Amino acid sequence: MLAADNTASTQRENLEIRSHWNTITAHHLNDEEGQSLIEFALCVPAFLLVVFGIFVFGLILADKLALTNAASAAAMKLQVVGGNLASPYDPCAVAVAAAEQAAPSLKTANLIFTITLNGVTVPSNATSCTSTSNTTGAAGNLVSGQPAQVTITYPCSTNSFHYGNYFPSCTLSASSSETIQ
Repeated sequence: MLAADNTASTQRENLEIRSHWNTITAHHLNDEEGQSLIEFALCVPAFLLVVFGIFVFGLILADKLALTNAASAAAMKLQVVGGNLASPYDPCAVAVAAAEQAAPSLKTANLIFTITLNGVTVPSNATSCTSTSNTTGAAGNLVSGQPAQVTITYPCSTNSFHYGNYFPSCTLSASSSETIQ
């Protein structure tokens, strides 16, 4: 009988040890305490990358809208002025001034202008094209009923948070054409 009691006692101890081991293992397998921290650490960088991308896209879009507004304002100014320029008879200066006034958020030193009057393109980035009268030079090309086209290019400004330019080869361009009055 003693051997049977010993065997039963050993079996009970083994059963208790297994039961205790299963309880410990089950507790640790179901422990999700650190899981949320790991998920957070994995998701936050991707989330911040998306948010930062949206922010940079918004900056570029704002510059594009300002540039489009500047080109439109310059062409409209040439349309209204037409052949009625006063001395020094400089349609390029009139267009550049209108563009700079319409887009104060853009760095004026980075604006590159291409102005075409009556099919004649003024030399690239000419901010001044003075003529001696309304009938000569660029001012002479402001003919009523003919087109005046202003194209402005501007480098993308993605220097956010002073970490560098993310798209160094990005260039924005806007063009507007009006018929001279």
